[in-house]
Amino acid sequence: MTATAGATERADELEPVAEFRARAKAWLAESMPPLTDGYTDRSEGRRPVERSLQARLHQGGFAGICFPAEYGGLGLTPAHQRAFTAESEPYDMPFSLNVPTLGILAATLVDFATHEQKLRHLPAILKGEELWVQFLSEPSGGSDLAGCLTRADRDGDVFILNGSKIWSSAAYVSDYALCLARTNWDVPKHRGLTMFIVKIHQPGVTVEQIRQVDGSMEFCQEFFDDVAIPASAVVGEIDDGWTVATRLLTHERMAVGGGSIYTSGRSVGHGPADGGSQLVDAVRASGRAGDAHVRQLVAEDHILQLVGGQLVRRVTQGMGTGAMAPPAGSIMKLYGATSWMRQAEIGLTLAGSAPAAWPAGEPPWGAQMAQTTLSRQGLSLGGGSNEIQRNIISERLLGMPREAAGDREIPYRDVRRGPSPRR
Repeated sequence: MTATAGATERADELEPVAEFRARAKAWLAESMPPLTDGYTDRSEGRRPVERSLQARLHQGGFAGICFPAEYGGLGLTPAHQRAFTAESEPYDMPFSLNVPTLGILAATLVDFATHEQKLRHLPAILKGEELWVQFLSEPSGGSDLAGCLTRADRDGDVFILNGSKIWSSAAYVSDYALCLARTNWDVPKHRGLTMFIVKIHQPGVTVEQIRQVDGSMEFCQEFFDDVAIPASAVVGEIDDGWTVATRLLTHERMAVGGGSIYTSGRSVGHGPADGGSQLVDAVRASGRAGDAHVRQLVAEDHILQLVGGQLVRRVTQGMGTGAMAPPAGSIMKLYGATSWMRQAEIGLTLAGSAPAAWPAGEPPWGAQMAQTTLSRQGLSLGGGSNEIQRNIISERLLGMPREAAGDREIPYRDVRRGPSPRR
């Protein structure tokens, strides 16, 4: 039974959504700071702030609304989560904890971790004590996640981890990771993988930050040199890590697409800038509020947001009831990425010269639109490229033939590939 279905069946035993919403509204007004442009801040100093905001949510009884009560959550329904998210719009929230800690990694732990692993980590996550990241992509892998070369060799009660991962968001300030590694080279590539819980800051793990085009250094590359991982850190089954990874990617597409039941407040899939308000500010500041073409662009941005919200609700409800298969999360992910690109283009068009002066000067929406423009391509790559999403939709939802693959049934040690990347 899914968390959504289980919570729905117990709905008559829970606090009515209207009462929960009223209680949340009053608590937010008393307890949370008003929203500023800070939620777009990806600097190192923002993470401690978000940890404290998450702790405040937990203390107030509003953390982990759809997480199981057994592991520190509230065990409520998606309707309760949507109500809280709507009421939280005017307030500063721990936005970056949504992706990846809550919506992706903690959600995967709910599905696959052992009882002991859940007791150890989920309450700490909901209190803001642990930030998590995913160690999946590799320097030589591109979109072929199953072509994993990072290896974990069994040595008694431990596995010895060696290799490298890359594009890990904020790994340098995170505490734990879910790491996919190869544990069996004598079976086809999808069948010899295992998912591990890895403590990031320990001997043998080196984290290097990568400077991005906008000057931020959120992305990281990790190097593993004989890192001992206890067998108790395996999530799921040994050599069946692809099952865990597939679910993790489903959660990622849900979270990035704005449809996760495990996140609160604005998510990355809700569109660039601050909805349409900053666009309106930009238009008014330029004196073009009466221009018909400008008004058409503002309307298009608003329509993209409305359609996205309805799509998220439809797909989320369909997946919750079983009417839509889990790969339907790719529909939200694809729409979120393509609409984000278009909204970024609209924002840059309407902002005029203000983004060109970033990072110096005013107005604040100029800097926001500059950053959005520079990072706009990222959503079409993270969690699988748009092309990958289209393949998933066509093959797993529409039943079209799969693409040919020459390495699908070959033991992975026999697959031809280039040399492993070196530092």
